[in-house]
Amino acid sequence: MPLIPEEPQIHESAQGPRATPAAGRPAPTPRPVPGPRSAASPRPGRPGPGPARPMNPASPRQHTGAAQPPTPRQENRSAPRPPSPAGPQVQLIPAPAAGALDAAEEAVDLLLETGRAPGDILVLTTGDPHPWATHELSFGDAAYWAQHDARDDVFFADAAAAERASARPVVVVAVNGGGDDAVARALPAAKGRASALLIVCGDPQRINPVLGAGV
Repeated sequence: MPLIPEEPQIHESAQGPRATPAAGRPAPTPRPVPGPRSAASPRPGRPGPGPARPMNPASPRQHTGAAQPPTPRQENRSAPRPPSPAGPQVQLIPAPAAGALDAAEEAVDLLLETGRAPGDILVLTTGDPHPWATHELSFGDAAYWAQHDARDDVFFADAAAAERASARPVVVVAVNGGGDDAVARALPAAKGRASALLIVCGDPQRINPVLGAGV
């Protein structure tokens, strides 16, 4: 028969009386009394944080001394489109010559209210100049065109100077006078300066023959 090692004897005077297990049932293992749990201790039933996982060598986040260029992220936002080869959209606002400038100012106000930046707008007149242009030209031609180049605000100019003006997204033309030849030269020049929208305020009978019927 194999020898069974004897259980070491523990004196009751040191450990107290020992309970005798019931026949056929092992003695229960005493459970330690839990102490206060610190914030870093894991919650019961949840494993604690394991060892840090090594970084994937192929990961783009790993620094190898030189900065890696960020990967372009695709967005749902559509990129700005270049001007259409067919030219800008043309809108006609019927108005008599005497009211064409007022109609142009109302169109500018509406553009600004809908979020268009002031520097995006150029206003041309075929007859009398806008009062703002008259006032600014009194300080000299250089100072006047310097404001045009700054593109900080709506710029008002004579349609005869349209060739000198740079392109802007929106051009508003007030057909407030001038002969037919002046209008015939002003409207194509204004259309060539508008990259997105051309608004013409005036008599349709004078505008349609130049820009085409159905404008």
